[in-house]
Amino acid sequence: MGTGIEAINAYVGRACVDVESLFRARGLDLARFGNLMMHQKSVNLPCEDAVTNAVNAARPLLDALAPAERDRIELLVVGTESGLDLGKPISTYIHHHLGLNPRCRSFEVKHACYGGTAALRTAAGIVGSDPMPGVKALVIATDAPSAASRGTYWEPSEGAGAVAMLIGDRPRILELDPGAAGYHTYEVMDTARPRPDLDVVDSDLSLLSYLTCLEKSFGAYLDRVAGADLRESFAHLVLHVPFAGMVKGAHRVLVRKYLGMSPREAETDFERRVGSSLGYGSRVGNLFSASLYLALCSLIDSRPAEDPQRIGLFSYGSGCASEFFSGVVGGGAKAELARFGIGRAVAERRELDTAEYDRLSELGGDRAFGVQDRVFDPASYGAVYRERFEGAGLLVLDRIENFHRRYRWS
Repeated sequence: MGTGIEAINAYVGRACVDVESLFRARGLDLARFGNLMMHQKSVNLPCEDAVTNAVNAARPLLDALAPAERDRIELLVVGTESGLDLGKPISTYIHHHLGLNPRCRSFEVKHACYGGTAALRTAAGIVGSDPMPGVKALVIATDAPSAASRGTYWEPSEGAGAVAMLIGDRPRILELDPGAAGYHTYEVMDTARPRPDLDVVDSDLSLLSYLTCLEKSFGAYLDRVAGADLRESFAHLVLHVPFAGMVKGAHRVLVRKYLGMSPREAETDFERRVGSSLGYGSRVGNLFSASLYLALCSLIDSRPAEDPQRIGLFSYGSGCASEFFSGVVGGGAKAELARFGIGRAVAERRELDTAEYDRLSELGGDRAFGVQDRVFDPASYGAVYRERFEGAGLLVLDRIENFHRRYRWS
């Protein structure tokens, strides 16, 4: 076999809020609500950050490994746009709390929502070129949104969580097609975070950039992969999910350009090849660097157990970078993923009313980049912590001492 994803798991948070209720509370135009195709979004408590999300996603993967297999993890790459220091990568905290072998490379990569794919590609390249058989890498895409988008049309779509992937030479989840990728990049100021408390967003420009990159990167894929065809080559398409409605529009543009599909044909193709990848995203929200890989989990959990199938994937990151690539989902992928119960975790989140959501969001600045000293008191989070965290064995942020973050298990 080749190189790819051996195992995958998502941490989808332990609390959520109803998106339509949030729309109403913010006085947003309900005529735009339907375009989101969203129902809920996950919410982090103030004692959760990109580190805790990452560890809580990865720990079940590691617990399922024998000690000898854990020791074969020689690389940890974390993709995030929620870094906590300009020098120290969050991978150092994650490596420590996962108890990984010290004989391990560890670093963080950043390119907005493309960061998860940048991490995956880096890990696959290193593992694939290593002469030692059985070497593995742990890739984690993790983010924790700030409250900077409050009151905007972006706020209802922003989720919280992480996806962890074990990369190796037994890719039961997704075997990457060697060399089968098309890229497109250029400088654009569609979204940016110049400060922890500020999101700069040009929604229309971001939409146009996403569509341009999808078209151009798929065109580059066709140039590199002889005989590739949008209609016949891929059983399913999995696209980066800022929100589900944007994916539907992007798919429509793509099939109209490359296949000349009518609106009715595009709708049928969307339901057949794309819709099942959006189930989790419509209830969890945009996980930024992890968004594409939560969509992959949704596809695998939704499809019947069947023979291996080739899928096409599109990754986009603001600023911007993009990649269309492909791989083969293993016939046993559904059974592998089912061990971790992502759908059950989505269903078991505690739903917050908007007043609870607002109170927790206002406290979110306590965990932000640049905070020097803070103690995180679970009593401040009321019943949410007591019902969904206490005794659950999840990593939470305990305190910050002179910028050094201290974590503990709940």
